[in-house]
Amino acid sequence: MEIAEFIRSLDREGGLLAEAAEEAGADAKVPTCPEWQVRDLLRHTGMVHRWATAFVAEGHTSYHPDGGLSELDGAELLTWFRDGHRRLVATLASAPPDVECWSFLPAPSPLAFWARRQAHETTVHRVDAESARGGTPTAVPAGFAVDGIDELLLGFHARSRSRVRTDEPRVLRVRASDSDAVWSVRLSAEPPAAERGEVTDADCELAGTAAQLYLALWNRGPFPGVTGDSSIATLWREKSAVTWS
Repeated sequence: MEIAEFIRSLDREGGLLAEAAEEAGADAKVPTCPEWQVRDLLRHTGMVHRWATAFVAEGHTSYHPDGGLSELDGAELLTWFRDGHRRLVATLASAPPDVECWSFLPAPSPLAFWARRQAHETTVHRVDAESARGGTPTAVPAGFAVDGIDELLLGFHARSRSRVRTDEPRVLRVRASDSDAVWSVRLSAEPPAAERGEVTDADCELAGTAAQLYLALWNRGPFPGVTGDSSIATLWREKSAVTWS
């Protein structure tokens, strides 16, 4: 996907998140994040948006701490969220392609990293907001979901922070039924090593549409289909959460 596509996705998803949050109300529980109410979701995502904006707008070339969670609530919190989202979209859209700033996953450029990361960050939390509102959730496009699985498996879980580890070497396969996308994830006592394709036999396979797998791997939905050793799917569910701190 191109940077402009990610920015359009970010723009759309942030708007949907705000709409769902407004309809649900700040007190509503978030089923996909049971420890949160909608106000917590808005405070977290709004903080992340401002944190990301600062890297691109201010050109921080090393890690820069976030600004903390807002204490606003109700309508003021929603306005604060929308303002931060709009500024992030505008900052990414107007940034020069060669902008230099800090990033934390491999990417063609810092701008490509932040556009991609914030598009997926906002989509996952839009799903959270819609779970609080109830009703039919907005579909995640297949191509965008495939990209998000790539980011999660080849990016986030390649880092030393990943807790998805096994005592004995195992292989997890992830197969999108609505595309030709397949991933093989080698699990061991080291960080998971993922690559595209069927590079070896698998001990467990997760199969479903790209959107189903995207949400399941982010622990926002059930695994659509599991064959082989289901304990590996359970391990993923229990150990794969990506946390802020």
